[in-house]
Amino acid sequence: MKLGKVELCRFLQLIALFLCFSGMNQAELPRSRSKPYFQLGRSRTKRSWVWNQFFVLEEYMGSDPLYVGKLHSDVDKGDGSIKYILSGEGASSIFIIDENTGDIHATKRLDREEQAYYTLRAQALDRLTNKPVEPESEFVIKIQDINDNEPKFLDGPYTAGVPEMSPVGTSVVQVTATDADDPTYGNSARVVYSILQGQPYFSVEPKTGVIKTALPNMDREAKDQYLLVIQAKDMVGQNGGLSGTTSVTVTLTDVNDNPPRFPRRSYQYNVPESLPVASVVARIKAADADIGVNAEMEYKIVDGDGLGIFKISPDKDTQEGIITIQKELDFEAKTSYTLRIEAANRDADPRFLSLGPFSDTTTVKIIVEDVDEPPVFSSPLYPMEVSEATQVGHIIGTVAAHDPDSSNSPVRYSIDRNTDLERYFNIDANSGIITTAKSLDRETNPVHNITVLAMESQNPSQVGRGYVAITILDINDNAPEFAMEYETTVCENAQPGQVIQKISAIDKDEPSNGHQFYFSLTTDMANNLNFSLKDNKDNTASILTRRNGFRRQEQSVYYLPIFIVDNGSPSLSSTNTLTIRVCDCDADGIAQTCNAEAYILPAGLSTGALIAILACVLTLLVLILLIVTMKRRKKEPLIFDEERDIRENIVRYDDEGGGEEDTEAFDMAALRNLNVVRDTKTRRDVTPEIQFLSRPTFKNIPDNVIFREFIWERLKEADVDPGAPPYDSLQTYAFEGNGSVAESLSSLDSNSSNSDQNYDYLSDWGPRFKRLAEMYGNGQESLYS
Repeated sequence: MKLGKVELCRFLQLIALFLCFSGMNQAELPRSRSKPYFQLGRSRTKRSWVWNQFFVLEEYMGSDPLYVGKLHSDVDKGDGSIKYILSGEGASSIFIIDENTGDIHATKRLDREEQAYYTLRAQALDRLTNKPVEPESEFVIKIQDINDNEPKFLDGPYTAGVPEMSPVGTSVVQVTATDADDPTYGNSARVVYSILQGQPYFSVEPKTGVIKTALPNMDREAKDQYLLVIQAKDMVGQNGGLSGTTSVTVTLTDVNDNPPRFPRRSYQYNVPESLPVASVVARIKAADADIGVNAEMEYKIVDGDGLGIFKISPDKDTQEGIITIQKELDFEAKTSYTLRIEAANRDADPRFLSLGPFSDTTTVKIIVEDVDEPPVFSSPLYPMEVSEATQVGHIIGTVAAHDPDSSNSPVRYSIDRNTDLERYFNIDANSGIITTAKSLDRETNPVHNITVLAMESQNPSQVGRGYVAITILDINDNAPEFAMEYETTVCENAQPGQVIQKISAIDKDEPSNGHQFYFSLTTDMANNLNFSLKDNKDNTASILTRRNGFRRQEQSVYYLPIFIVDNGSPSLSSTNTLTIRVCDCDADGIAQTCNAEAYILPAGLSTGALIAILACVLTLLVLILLIVTMKRRKKEPLIFDEERDIRENIVRYDDEGGGEEDTEAFDMAALRNLNVVRDTKTRRDVTPEIQFLSRPTFKNIPDNVIFREFIWERLKEADVDPGAPPYDSLQTYAFEGNGSVAESLSSLDSNSSNSDQNYDYLSDWGPRFKRLAEMYGNGQESLYS
């Protein structure tokens, strides 16, 4: 049969390997010389036995064990007296040996990529004595590689970038494929690279796997990304080789190869003249196909008549040129402005300057629109002065405002009364003359800051504001007075000429040359024998004693009138009285007691002693009141006999025959003493007691009315009693009324009267009265026994 080139090549390779192995196994192999081997009892000559490296093809798929090689010893004469034993890696599990012939076979499929060789040990033994006839020898079985693994890109898929407009041959990225076959044998692991997709833009070097650009001037703005498919094939790319592929995504990075260009040659914007300073007038942008730092712009005004009025700056986020106002616009002064603006890239690439200038210009025309503006004052602030002695209606000053519009509308003036709440000033509506409307007082308010409003006569909504600061000039209209309230004392043992007080004065006025006060005693006190005054000429004065021997018993307080004059024009004066108290002082002259009433107290009793006596009296009074109160609250005995006190549980039924409910013990003696007089008293802490109220005698009243009234009174008494404990034993009872077929079911009467009434008939009334029948029937004695 005819074989293809690939099959023929593989067949020839197998034949060559087979011949090689056969020759190595059957021919006389090199012999390993070993030391003489001695057996006990006899000596033997130096011998050797056959061993070498064996080869076996991987991936054997046959049904019979694969023959590997043969072990043979010179001692073996072929009579079966020698047996061979194999040990080491894979012995018995992968490799077996015929102990008679020494033939080695592989029983499993071998993979060189898992393990390339196996190291085993061979032993020749005497079959009868089981003793070695040769020393143990080690040999290697090497797995022969075949091309059973395709190349793989372990790091794929790849991503890479290369600058746009790069020259041909610019390296982009290197790809690497790995083949698991044996690189030292044949071409199974020799890989070559080729490009399956991505031509003609890129190429790959066959041996290294380096990808390079293949076309010049690739423009990112036209196409910014390419997908490449790279193939790696073993067997040096020959037919029959195995291959693998990977993808490479190549992105063109931006370079500054595009100059900025304005979309329009001119722009026009209308802005009102009232637009505030720093407001945005317009935004313009030059187009640039580049991105990132390559598209960053710088704008500037290169020409025009608005260089000092407008400013342009770039927006870092949008790369727009923002035009703003630097000064106020005035339609009446100028109606339009023309600006010539240039845009340029911040960083230009010298390689592309040949493409043209990397800047562009455009013209921006700004039209100022007229706006009805409020009146404008000729000065932002009007300072004025007026004396506080000025009469009402005196002219202080004048303000002036005009309409800046071309219409020049007349202006009317008024004062913002929020700045002149007391209405001290008036203004003439037509002339702007400001006059006084009230008397002024510098000491109350030295400066008045008022706001003057100017409005257009034709459009009152247009209001301008002017500011006036009116300073009130001082006159001497306040007399001097003591600087403070003095507390002056003089010791009983004071000596003549002793200073007991230093005084000073204040004046609400503020003379331009400062205050100067003059002190003296009044005329009628100039020659008194007790005290004198010395003017210190520094706006202070000293009070001195003129005698000794002051006594509180004779006079405890002295009043000294002092005359104070200022240096104003005209000067003003006032008389201020200094109060001087006579005190008992210690050795250091410190006042101890200044009250004259202390001498009136009985001898031997001080103020503290009197206070202690009063406290004792009050304490005794409080104790007496507490004792009286406790006696009134003392418990009084009950009017009924305690030996006859019978307490039972009142059973409340929610419905007839429905069961019973135990309640707290209730004194039923009260139900038998309805006519006794009850007095109100608080409940005890341990056992609540029955409280009685005086009521008229219940005679000739139906029983149901008596009980209803009693229960109502008990409830009312419990509600209003402030001394009732929290565990109130009073219960709420609903009176059933008259007409019960079963008549009274209460056991009260049966206990009080010794009747032998039989209640066995209650068992016939149904299950709801079963409990009563058990309590009061014939079984009663056994129930309570």
